[in-house]
Amino acid sequence: MNNSNISPEIITENSQSTENSRKQNQLHWKRARASLRKALNRYSVWQNAAQKTTNSELSSTIKTQLDLLKSNIDKLDQGVIQIAVFGLVSRGKSAVLNALLGEKILETGPLNGVTQWPRSIRWNPNLFVNSHQEEVVKTDLIDTPGLDEVAGQVRGEMAKEVTRQADLILFVVSGDITRIEYDALSELRKAKKPLILVFNKIDLYSETEREEIYQNLQKIAVHQSGELQDIYSPSEVVMVSADPTPIPVRIEWSDGKVTNEWETPSPQIDELRQKIITILEREGRSLLALNALVKAREAEVNIAHQTVKLKQNEADDLIWNFAKYKALAVAINPISIIDVVGTTVIDLALIRSLSRLYNLPMTSYEAGKLWKVIIFSAGGILLGDLGSSLLLGLGKVDIVSYTGVAITQASIAAYGTYAIGSATKVYLERGCTWGDLGQDIVIQDILSQMEPDTIISRLQQELFKE
Repeated sequence: MNNSNISPEIITENSQSTENSRKQNQLHWKRARASLRKALNRYSVWQNAAQKTTNSELSSTIKTQLDLLKSNIDKLDQGVIQIAVFGLVSRGKSAVLNALLGEKILETGPLNGVTQWPRSIRWNPNLFVNSHQEEVVKTDLIDTPGLDEVAGQVRGEMAKEVTRQADLILFVVSGDITRIEYDALSELRKAKKPLILVFNKIDLYSETEREEIYQNLQKIAVHQSGELQDIYSPSEVVMVSADPTPIPVRIEWSDGKVTNEWETPSPQIDELRQKIITILEREGRSLLALNALVKAREAEVNIAHQTVKLKQNEADDLIWNFAKYKALAVAINPISIIDVVGTTVIDLALIRSLSRLYNLPMTSYEAGKLWKVIIFSAGGILLGDLGSSLLLGLGKVDIVSYTGVAITQASIAAYGTYAIGSATKVYLERGCTWGDLGQDIVIQDILSQMEPDTIISRLQQELFKE
């Protein structure tokens, strides 16, 4: 396109859009870092407390997840996007990376299994925001062994670890998808990472065959009944020829001599390179932030789950003790309004005691849900009081009536406390990621602020699917 035909308004609009993306990316990165720092500080205190106990299992869990949080903060600070390439053997994964790098660094060959272990290489596509000449992100390309090679279990574990670290995934195919590739894509979907499907070796197909395969790959993206629904959008299917097959060339020399030689065409990689560059410029730091938050959320959930599991018996004893105290208090008190106020105070004390026992925060997000349970419990006590009074006359008049009303109210109160205690355990386990700067809150904010045509936007449903 002739730049002289581009209106100044369009240039200004694009420049403003780029500047807005830069600011948004930076904000997402800062919020993610603040979220991880807050979690790290909280768990550092917990680790010190856990080391003083005899519960080595809990202490080990906290230490492992604490190390994970630290590594995520380090990755954010370094600002390195990791792009992992997956696919079956002989699909040209290494060749695709060599073409992106512009030189043959990774070994390729006709034999299966040339790549034996994951290998990371720094890629410098010269990403800058023009008005600031500020580097957007650093980029590492990660080559992986074929997913269908020998010793699949070992390589499967390697693939899971690489997937967990990756911020963006390239899945390389070289024709119609096989069942093994379909299953591999289904597994990669569970990682909830942005994915680009790379159709390599297009030079081996006629224009008609190439278009047919391309359309089939796009259909997988929008198929409504299969396992791969919403794994990527049709626009995220890219055709390349990373290492074209040499072709015969007829050469006519000046002396009239004619020879036939083999010539290797240049790689067709520009579409993929430009798509990746666009993603990095528009969403680079947001991708970093999102992946770090997802892994930090996993770490917090693991700590909470293990804590609740290991302290299950102590929590049950605590709940039943509060239920007994609450039942006794309601049984001996003759005034309904005092029952309601008193039981609410007891319920709040139970919640606080469980929070201290688990060493888990009760965030405002989950506290709001618990208030509904408390109000329902208090309402049950009030209705029990009123109902008993109507049935037995003017209230707790004689010993028989008093005993009947007291038993009814005490039973309602005890059950209410049990329900509140059970709900509290659930909300304490889940609520650690929902507080101020909690991972779930920040993740939702990032997703809601992304433009609908970004590669991150498709993760909206994936990341919060039950």
